[in-house]
Amino acid sequence: MNDSSEMVETSVPGFWSSLREAVAGTKQDFTEGNIERAIILLAVPMVLEMCMESLFGVVDIFWVAHLGQDAIATVGLTETALALLFVIAMGLGMGATAMVARRIGEKDERAAGVVAVQTIIVGLLVSALIACAGYFFAPGLLRIMGGSEGVVRTGTGYTRTILGGSATIFLLFLINAIFRGAGDAVTAMRALWLANIVNICLNPCLIFGIGPFPRLGVTGSAVGTTIGRGIGVVFQLWVLLGSHSRIQVPMDHLRLNLDVMARLVRLSLNAMFQYFVQMGSWLAVVRIIASFGSAAAAANTLAIKIILFAILPSWGMSNAAATLVGQNLGAGKPERAERSVWRTGFYNMLFLGGVGVVFIAFAQQIIGWFTSDPAVRPIAVTALRLMSCGYVSYAYGMVMTAAFNGAGDTATPTVLNLICFWLCQIPLTWLLAFHTGLGPSGAFVAVVLGDSLLAALGIALFRRGKWKKVLL
Repeated sequence: MNDSSEMVETSVPGFWSSLREAVAGTKQDFTEGNIERAIILLAVPMVLEMCMESLFGVVDIFWVAHLGQDAIATVGLTETALALLFVIAMGLGMGATAMVARRIGEKDERAAGVVAVQTIIVGLLVSALIACAGYFFAPGLLRIMGGSEGVVRTGTGYTRTILGGSATIFLLFLINAIFRGAGDAVTAMRALWLANIVNICLNPCLIFGIGPFPRLGVTGSAVGTTIGRGIGVVFQLWVLLGSHSRIQVPMDHLRLNLDVMARLVRLSLNAMFQYFVQMGSWLAVVRIIASFGSAAAAANTLAIKIILFAILPSWGMSNAAATLVGQNLGAGKPERAERSVWRTGFYNMLFLGGVGVVFIAFAQQIIGWFTSDPAVRPIAVTALRLMSCGYVSYAYGMVMTAAFNGAGDTATPTVLNLICFWLCQIPLTWLLAFHTGLGPSGAFVAVVLGDSLLAALGIALFRRGKWKKVLL
């Protein structure tokens, strides 16, 4: 090892001790010490954080489902519209994580605080525009999304409340991105735990008028969710502005810094486009599969939901890789940053490879838990088996993309996504689905091939090492 500080890797706490510390919180310096331990300390709370983020939608639809089809459609259509908001938030969040991680690695907590403040300001400005547009144009938005007049009557209040409170969505997401960049994944996890607990308690009360609460119907779900997220944001700000935060935000930082803001926006625009490319390519694949009928569309939806749930831990490990890359580059340790990525990719491959084997072997039983429809089940089984064959490539592709983004090189994964998804995966999906007799199975094969190409090109470019020289 090149750094004398790396010698501490020879004696580290055990796995279970690290796991407990990961959930309880740590002051670990991620530019020093054992890399495996660093991955555990970062990845575990990030996985739990993502589980909590997905729980918002589950809780909302669980209670709203008791109100009928129009209410369910309202939630679905509004969430589809929110996809654009989340793309913007994810892009800004990636830029914030990369810049904060670099400053923390440089041991410049005050500069990290400047980035944090500018990120929050940008988030407030963008969310204010979305809130105004969402409030005034909610009925039209539901109609554009295909909602019936019944859905518009039932759901306008819900959509207005969700979009009108978009600042809570933005800030909850962006401030957690700041904490992740600083290596404080536990605070990000706790913020979402708190927000979800409030949401779980308020949703049924406000929907059905339990106790002293008014009966608001589907709008009550939006009110409960917005209040829950808002309380999560208050907790985040309390920690961020407190004396024990990893990021220092003194009062003189609470102002515009146009230079830092411009760098943040420039970095984030590539990341936003990166997510737009992913979303656009996937919508194209879904559209092709849907042309084979409702059974194929339902089977694809079912298989994807199972796959996405299974790879939540992989997203946590990928985010851990982004933080480790950013902090170690800031500390002037590019070789440690590179080792962190290879080890994270290897562990991710072991995990997803194991999941893939289980899904391939037991696809019939797993799909059987969700549907017995004779038209849907065989297609869903095929989809789960075929797409599980790509789990090893997914593992490395996710980590490589996160590593580039964590280094501040958001352009490389954007170009890779354009090549692998728009230039390769979409044409392959069309060719294999319509011109080989494979039907929907051809689309599933194309998804695996596109993601495998992304992993291969990502590894090749990562080895070249240009990401080590990105300045932030």
